[in-house]
Amino acid sequence: MVPRVQLPPEIQLAQRLAGNEQVTRDRAVKRLRKYIVARTQRAAGGFTHDELLKVWKGLFYCMWMQDKPLLQEELGRTISQLLHAFQTTEAQHLFLQTFWQTMNREWTGIDRLRLDKFYMLMRMVLNESLKALKTRGWEERQIERLLELLTTEILHPDSQAPSGVKSHFLEIFLEELSKVGATELTADQNLKFIEPFCAIAARTQDSLVLHNITRGIFEAIVEQAPFAIEDLLGELDAQDGEEGTSEDEARERDVPSAEPGSPRGAAPPDRSDEPPGGGEDGVGPVLQFDYEAVASRLFAVASEQSTPSQNRKRLYKVIRKLQDLAEGIFPEDDVPEKAYRNLRDEGQERRTKKRLPKARSQNRPGKGRKEDSCPDPSSGFKRRMRRRQRRGSGAEPAAPQEQCGLKKEARGARKKRRRLRAGARAKGAGCQELQTKRWPPQSRK
Repeated sequence: MVPRVQLPPEIQLAQRLAGNEQVTRDRAVKRLRKYIVARTQRAAGGFTHDELLKVWKGLFYCMWMQDKPLLQEELGRTISQLLHAFQTTEAQHLFLQTFWQTMNREWTGIDRLRLDKFYMLMRMVLNESLKALKTRGWEERQIERLLELLTTEILHPDSQAPSGVKSHFLEIFLEELSKVGATELTADQNLKFIEPFCAIAARTQDSLVLHNITRGIFEAIVEQAPFAIEDLLGELDAQDGEEGTSEDEARERDVPSAEPGSPRGAAPPDRSDEPPGGGEDGVGPVLQFDYEAVASRLFAVASEQSTPSQNRKRLYKVIRKLQDLAEGIFPEDDVPEKAYRNLRDEGQERRTKKRLPKARSQNRPGKGRKEDSCPDPSSGFKRRMRRRQRRGSGAEPAAPQEQCGLKKEARGARKKRRRLRAGARAKGAGCQELQTKRWPPQSRK
């Protein structure tokens, strides 16, 4: 009897992660977390590249088998937080690298019904990787390593990343970075985060990558500029308020309290429940940038001789917008809500008018009036009908549509009679000519 071969623990976990039963998959995820913690705590422990690829294949199909949006979100959060179970930076780096390699390999096999859950998983893994940088105090070396990993596995020309992975990554990068570090990162640190995208946008030969970087990174910075300046002014006001708190308190003690009904005695509105982003129009904290520095860095790579002309032309447009922002000139002002409502109502009125039937009658000099459609009931037609009723006509006047139909039938009958008369005249002329040819008059001798 052949002895049973013992499979490695990574393969066993991968098989259980891809099981049909949800209970089996949930237990496998918990065991995997404990296994990662126990193995990476050893001095000689850690995972190899192939072992983590097997683990990620099991996690990929664990997400594949999960139904129901809430359970998918919970599972995605659990899988992405496995990053923090690794005890060393090198192990975390390898875990992220194998994740993006797995997504690149399996992306083309994902059907459209399962795309949303893997979009969500990519967003969550990127968010947790940025949180890992935050726990280390945004070290410059760790930032460079993460950016090098992302650009190599996703945006490099030699990478195997499909277009869907590239587009989604460029769409969510600044969003997740602002969620994690908008309140801590400085303008210089934010410039380091976007420097790799400047270099790739200048030398890429893929027009889709160029468009997505320009739209998802640089133009997003331009669009968020008003909110970034508003947040900066709010922070300065808060600092000034803290400095003048003691003086204000002393003044309030000296001022006598007014009557309850007077404006002076009215309590100030409680704004503790308002969101920090500015109410309904707030978009949350956004990243701060030195627009002049960003424009200079982008111009340095765009003006190189090796930069393709189409890339240079596209980047120069963004550079002009950034230079305008550095001078305090915004690309466009916000449209007020009242003006927007008026424009919307006018557009609806125009569309309604286009759908109404139009009279095609035209008055042409010398040719009389030609009616091609039913007359407007609000015109002289109603007046004629009223005149007939006053004269005491016994027959009730027909409706406008019936009148229009009767006129069309009358015109058709008249045209038919004209064609018959013309045919008869032509036939008579032909017969006479034939008789003249057959029976010529005989000359008398």
